[in-house]
Amino acid sequence: MATSVAASALDAEFYKPADGFFRSHATALTFDDVTLATLYSDILPRETQLDTRLAEGLELHVPMVSADMDTVTESRMAIAMAQNGGLGLIHYNMPEKDQLSEVSRVKNHVHGLIQEPIKVSPDQFIGDVLAVIEKKKFAFSTFPVVDADNRLLGLLPGHVVKPRYAKRKVIESLQPRSEVRTIHERELANDPIGRADRFFTENPGIHKLLVVDDADRLRGLFTMSDIERITAERSAQVKPARDGKFRLLCGAAIATTRKADGTLDDQRIIAHVGALVERGTDVIAVSTAHGHTKGVGDVVRLVRGAFTTLPIIAGNVTSGAGVDFLAEAGANVIKIGQGPGSICTTRVVAGVGIPQLTALYVASRAAAARGVTILADGGITKSGDIIKALTLAHGVICGGMFAGCPEAPGQIMEINGKLFKQYRGMGSLAAMKAGSAARYGHSTSDTTRKVAAEGIEALKEASPPVDQVIGQMVGGIQSGMGYLGAANLEQLRSRARYIRVSSAGMKEAAPHDVVEIKTSTNPS
Repeated sequence: MATSVAASALDAEFYKPADGFFRSHATALTFDDVTLATLYSDILPRETQLDTRLAEGLELHVPMVSADMDTVTESRMAIAMAQNGGLGLIHYNMPEKDQLSEVSRVKNHVHGLIQEPIKVSPDQFIGDVLAVIEKKKFAFSTFPVVDADNRLLGLLPGHVVKPRYAKRKVIESLQPRSEVRTIHERELANDPIGRADRFFTENPGIHKLLVVDDADRLRGLFTMSDIERITAERSAQVKPARDGKFRLLCGAAIATTRKADGTLDDQRIIAHVGALVERGTDVIAVSTAHGHTKGVGDVVRLVRGAFTTLPIIAGNVTSGAGVDFLAEAGANVIKIGQGPGSICTTRVVAGVGIPQLTALYVASRAAAARGVTILADGGITKSGDIIKALTLAHGVICGGMFAGCPEAPGQIMEINGKLFKQYRGMGSLAAMKAGSAARYGHSTSDTTRKVAAEGIEALKEASPPVDQVIGQMVGGIQSGMGYLGAANLEQLRSRARYIRVSSAGMKEAAPHDVVEIKTSTNPS
């Protein structure tokens, strides 16, 4: 017993809890500067729970958020994030009406039911359909055929959508309505997936099920591959993040819009937030590079005054005073991070910003005193970074990790046999010209002086789909929690013990002194 006590005392001398560790280091630290000490555990990784509550009515099953960047999150990414238990923040580098449409696509997305399937008209030529497939990069070639009133006329099968038939009209090649199996939307009831699953089981060889209304207008489409994937997902450990109406969660960022005289455009901001709320937006993010400013505080107070129960994310800050300021203004969740992102140059250009782990510690203590939560925004390159961030934060925001996924906006390009996607900081010149200048305190209409960019434009190597990336990250998070004996994220924050790592220790932590023949799938 005495030996055990002595061993624990020895551990305590080296491996410190957050307060003891960070307060004893005047040097600002980031993820690779620190490692976590293991503890006795009776928890298996698969038994850990990753649920996190960011605000009242905003609960995620995976503590990951995709960044509100124009090369990361639009509706397709937000849908994928929510389906995998996380949250997507749709960027504002687009016209307001387009952002509303993006939110609607997420909130109206019925898992498995394609509510607005791609259709063709009977007068189109097969060549026209081929051109659309090529332009839009569709991975399918079977289409419903409808008239001007959206009434179903038949189905254009993929086996006739070929160049040899390019000059034939769709009406000459379709499978007629009488031969197309459909289902009335009333039959979907409260279990559309189960009904579609039974249909495909009862009708071997049919891979698409069209949904129609009383007037035989097309109302949606099921594919057998989607249904099979969904039924498999029902037994998965991680569940989709949904609101009280069983819709996928979705967030949207807003700009601190100003009038020509420099004052906040209160009416426009409130009108746009109101429209977002009407579309079902679950959380609003007031995103700027410097959140501890009068302008950001004014916007948060404005939105909070008009929408008393709406969760608000605000940032970015790296100080306890910044957290206190935004919480006082009415924010529920505070974004922490200035300059840690791979495509952010704020620290180089402006000479400001705090290495991320120290910033998270300072912010976490202020947030606890205020009763708000924090998100670690930036600097995440691997699952080990996430587990370290979660010892202090309630979730992480990732940009580069998802920028190469097929769900991210932008076209794939091939360079020297490798596939890449565009990835740019919201402080890059191109992004600011497209609309994000206010995020960095500039005006897009200011042509009298040069704007100092605080981000770069880059390429990100194409990566697997979001579900695979999140799956890898979740596996790493759960593994780390198992090592610390933490059954949930609250226990992870209370049990974490830290120690500083030398440069040699950093090298030791990664594969070394070998020739790798197969690299890790953990993004970096």
